[in-house]
This record gives sequence, structure tokens and C-alpha cells, in this order.
Amino acid sequence: MKKRDFLTLGDVSAEEWPQLFARAAELKQQRSQQTLAGKTVALVFEKASTRTRVSFEVGVYELGGHAVVLNSQGSQIARGEPIEDTARVLSGYCSMIAIRTFGQERVAQLAKWASVPVINALSDQHHPCQVATDLMTVIEKFGTIDGLRYAWIGDGNNMANSWIEAAGLFGLDLALACPDGFAPDLLLMSAARENQKRRGKGSLTLTDDPKVAAAGAHVINTDVWASMGQEEETELRKRAFVGYCVDAGLVKRAASDAIVLHCLPAHRGEEITGDVLDGAQSLAWVQAENRLHMGKAILEAVRPA
Repeated sequence: MKKRDFLTLGDVSAEEWPQLFARAAELKQQRSQQTLAGKTVALVFEKASTRTRVSFEVGVYELGGHAVVLNSQGSQIARGEPIEDTARVLSGYCSMIAIRTFGQERVAQLAKWASVPVINALSDQHHPCQVATDLMTVIEKFGTIDGLRYAWIGDGNNMANSWIEAAGLFGLDLALACPDGFAPDLLLMSAARENQKRRGKGSLTLTDDPKVAAAGAHVINTDVWASMGQEEETELRKRAFVGYCVDAGLVKRAASDAIVLHCLPAHRGEEITGDVLDGAQSLAWVQAENRLHMGKAILEAVRPA
């Protein structure tokens, strides 16, 4: 039987996603399961992590499996072992591999050489586990992901790219506000628009005005302006992103029942104000918990027999 990888949101069809969202909701209510009994999952972290590491490690445990955590500095990866060698070795020990890394090409190479399923726990280009979690959180609030307006405010980063993919996959109405020079992957946007055309629904707008993107939105989403590996650009980005803070004034332009999402960690006073992040319309903390439940559903979906 061919192994199943989860490298981007599109590795699960639009028709399958409702079942995954439903399963995640079930796992939130009944956390102790044995669906990974006897299985070991390698969690490879080439980037620092809090939510991803803890949610996957706890998730594997709650599903009856065992997690082995490998950080770069505590393994041969830091000494330059090729990813294909790591893939083949871990495949002999473990039932699945999840990796949090830099370029998407490392995820693809790992999946190519691994004989067991690979999960993209984050790359510089995609963050499918997080956006799947965000959509689960939207369903909890609105009962659906359809018929809503989505706004992305900030950097055209991996989160923005996965939201674009989601807009194409599900036919969502998504507006992104990004400063000049910080746009998301335009090829991904083109592909998403083609998917929306085939589905006959959805829209995708790119603007440099956060007020335009937020107008009438039901879901406002943001992230830090400088991601891991971009620390040397912090001051440059702070200047470029002036006016892109999700504050109370911006939220007022959204729908009256709008929610605010942030994948965390957050820099209060930069991409989002403290009163919004900690306010009544913020579901950031629900969203953070849901990483556990959505991650468990993804683990179940790709697990080998």
C-alpha cells in the first residue's frame, strides 16, 4: 500500500477534509485513544518550537503511540548528514516522521527518501498543520468555513501561502494585505485562482491596504513580521509594516461577529495589539489548543496500517 504524506493542505482532498475536521472535534472531546498503539513517530525539529513540539508529542502519547524528538543540535543533522540518509534511517525505526524545517525542498526530499509517511510540521513555504487548525477553529465558531470572508494582514509568509492554498482548495473568499516587497507566492495565488474557477466559487485579492482586506471580514488572521531565520531583517520589517498592526480600529471594520486568529508567538504592539489578542474576539488560545486535536487527526489520517 502506497504511503501517504502530508506536505501541503492539498495532499488531502477537499472532499476528505470535512471528515478530518469532524475527527479533530471528536478527539477534542475524547482525548485518550489507542489508534497509534505500537507506533513510534519521529519528530524532527530543525527550527525551535513550542506549540508544534508539545502538540505533536502529547498527541502521539494520547493516541497510544511513542514520540522520539530529534533536534538538529542533538543529532547528526547538525553535522551535515544528508536528509536522504536521515530519511532512510528513521524509516527503519519509526512508523511516521514529522519535520519542522526551513525550505520546502527539505520536506520534499525527506518524503522522497522515507518509506514511511512524512508530515510537514512547518517549512518556510507552507504551514499546513496550522492552517488546518485555523479552519477547525473557524468551524467551531461559525459551524462552517463556507460563506465567510477571510483576511490575512501582514507578511506573505508560509502562513499566507497555506491560506492561499486553502482558498483554492475550498473556494474561500480571501483578501491578503501585504506591504510592497512582502507579497506571498504569486504562483500559488495563480494556482489557487484556477482552483476557484474550477470549483465555481471563491475569490482571492491582494492589496497593500489592511483596511481594504479587513472590511467585512469574519476571520482576521496575522502573524509576526519577522519569522525564524529573518531576525536580521527585524528593523527593516518594522519600518515596512507600519500600519499593518491588527488593532481595535481595524477589527471594527470587520463583521460584527468577526474572530481574530494568531498562530503565535505574538509580539504585542507590533503585528497585533494586546487588547485585541487578549480580547473577546480573539480565539488565539482556542486556536493554540486546537493544534493538538487537529494534529492528532492528521496523524491518524496518514498512519500506516
